Amino acid sequence: MSSSKKSSTDQSQHTHLNQSWGGRFNEPVDAFVARFTASVNFDRRLFRHDIQGSIAHASMLCEVGVLTDIELEAIIGGLEAIASEIESGEFAWSIALEDVHMNIEAALTARIGDIGKKLHTGRSRNDQVATDIRLWLRDEIDAIGLLLSALQTGMIELASIESDTIMPGFTHLQTAQPVTFGHHLLAWNEMLERDFGRLQDCRKRLNHCPLGAAALAGTTYPIDRNHTSTSLNFDKPTENSLDSVSDRDFAIEFCAFASILLTHMSRMSEELILWTSAQFQFIDLPDRFCTGSSIMPQKKNPDVPELVRGKTGRVNGHLVSLLTLMKSQPLAYNKDNQEDKEPLFDTVDTVRDCLRAFADMIPAIEANKTTMYEAAKRGFSTATDLADYLVGTGIPFRDAHEIVGKAVAYGIAEQKDLSDMSLEELVQFSDQIKNDVFSVLTLEGSVAARDHIGGTAPVQVKAAAARALEKVSSR
Repeated sequence: MSSSKKSSTDQSQHTHLNQSWGGRFNEPVDAFVARFTASVNFDRRLFRHDIQGSIAHASMLCEVGVLTDIELEAIIGGLEAIASEIESGEFAWSIALEDVHMNIEAALTARIGDIGKKLHTGRSRNDQVATDIRLWLRDEIDAIGLLLSALQTGMIELASIESDTIMPGFTHLQTAQPVTFGHHLLAWNEMLERDFGRLQDCRKRLNHCPLGAAALAGTTYPIDRNHTSTSLNFDKPTENSLDSVSDRDFAIEFCAFASILLTHMSRMSEELILWTSAQFQFIDLPDRFCTGSSIMPQKKNPDVPELVRGKTGRVNGHLVSLLTLMKSQPLAYNKDNQEDKEPLFDTVDTVRDCLRAFADMIPAIEANKTTMYEAAKRGFSTATDLADYLVGTGIPFRDAHEIVGKAVAYGIAEQKDLSDMSLEELVQFSDQIKNDVFSVLTLEGSVAARDHIGGTAPVQVKAAAARALEKVSSR
């Protein structure tokens, strides 16, 4: 082969190499490998944040004298035009360019010429993607926080309305003591309140800027990391360049939050599913949150809570996926980390959908108060109240417990609740029982007696709902 022909062949090969790293290579990447290693089909959703980070980086480069004002103006104008193209759906994404970053950079160079090639000065795709994900996830956390607050608001307001609606409280799914529906709803809210706290903690820890860490060791250019950190509204730059580009613990922490949140919502879903069944009939869900059966015309299936319960496994799986992804990686960046995005993206989408569904559905719950009340009368739910009454007469609690146990055994045999027994029937178990016992054996008396912070007395439920609503409203 002549040297001129060889040179021409080499040049032809290099034109098909990736422009960001092709100089080292003598042949193009295999077509399958190009598809296998590309991430643009899913990481393109980072485009707004990639452009946001690039504008901040370019502005910093201009500030320190690496770019001129004219070059900065051209870069910003080009990036903004590309953002408009992507928004309108006119942008042509290329798998050959691997990812969102190189697609945008190549489009910028095509639009403004060699000035576009200067944008990547002093950074790497390693710190670029670490920054993009943080920017994207920070925005998603803020949006999820609003949805979570909306769900809590609707839940708290319903709790206040139902503060005196009596229902059975359960342990082991057996009737335990009477509570109010409002009290039960506020228990759900306490779970969500802790979830909101975890979400804010996660946001605080991810809000450090890795831009400037470059590939792994920093850069020789005179960059100002505080400048880019401030312009992107981060709290501060990250402290160590190796760690900056290699860890995804902020994504893992978010998925841990999501798993706990969905676990809580799954527990709520389980109760909603039980309560809508013919065996309970405690609540009704509006038709818009349910579906029917193709063969059984009487069915009204609680599909929304069932799907939320099911999606918990999906989110838990994403958490395990990210934990496994990171567990054996040496410092610094590895290609493995490309696998962080799809689990994280799907977790965010799933959490947002579940919260939106619950925020619409929970306030629309209708309580079947009579059914709840009658259910609370079954199962000797005021047995503990009778024991407490006996303790008040001077009987040791363990003795009182045994006395009431015998009374319950009698009630089972006679098919009578404690509140339905006559005084003559009750005194056969203890002569300390007087006529005033009936004030504590009623459901209303039982819930009203728990008149302390955290108790189920309606006055306490109202007060707790007011405090909870004020807390959510002040965010």
